[in-house]
Amino acid sequence: MKSAVTQTWYRVALASPDGGPVLVAAQGEHLGAAIAVAERHVRGSRVIAVDRAGDDVPLGDSVGKRSVVELGASTEREPLRWPRGVVPQLGHDEALATARRGWVVHPDPSLLVIEAQTDAEHVVDLFLGLVERLPSADNLEVRVLDHFGDTGKTDVWLTARVNAKSILRFLDDHDDDLLHNGHVELSIYVRAHRATLRLTEHKTVVWLADERGLEQEVATWLGELEVPRVDALTRIASVPHFHYRPGKTRDRKKLGDLLFRQRLRRVDSLAPRAPRER
Repeated sequence: MKSAVTQTWYRVALASPDGGPVLVAAQGEHLGAAIAVAERHVRGSRVIAVDRAGDDVPLGDSVGKRSVVELGASTEREPLRWPRGVVPQLGHDEALATARRGWVVHPDPSLLVIEAQTDAEHVVDLFLGLVERLPSADNLEVRVLDHFGDTGKTDVWLTARVNAKSILRFLDDHDDDLLHNGHVELSIYVRAHRATLRLTEHKTVVWLADERGLEQEVATWLGELEVPRVDALTRIASVPHFHYRPGKTRDRKKLGDLLFRQRLRRVDSLAPRAPRER
């Protein structure tokens, strides 16, 4: 006999197409499922911020009868439409008020570190657009992070030698499980330039290189993709936040099975990093 699936309640602030932000309580097997239920309930809406539901949420006799409870208007604001997979905790919109699309060069004595941030509508085009422009691509690494299912480890999966077209096709076929999953980090190795192009768990795009050979090219590509250079980035990682996977996606085990079937090798399992909101 299958064990009952545990449902968890969350408070979800939504940008409503017909008025100001609204707050609902929604339940789901995981956060992404609860967000999906909330967005379906308020047609045309999108998530702004979330938190776990506490004793202050008046669910009453709705528990066990409904999956969404309307809690009224919300004061939450949305400076940037965050990419799917990561969402701020309720109450931190003021700290994120200056968030915007843009890219910066981080000071580093030994590495070239360029980080770009964009919104939900453009994050896939940004990452895949950079992959398309790479002079070469050798391997795709998929990190299934320790906060996916709270397993206490990060599994590192690696392809054999491939090319950019193969990587693009693979990511396009499994976009919800990989590109939109806040429990996954993707890296593409460019060995000729000792560089890595990464889609981070916070859905920023980072170029890391031991040399500066492609620095101007990367800046040009970002301009072509309509991401402006800015003085600083206000990142979601600077406030308490949650990582989630879209509602109808694979859990950790099924994602591992998929990667195995696609001939990726699990090459390492790493100890967890510092605790974070999830």
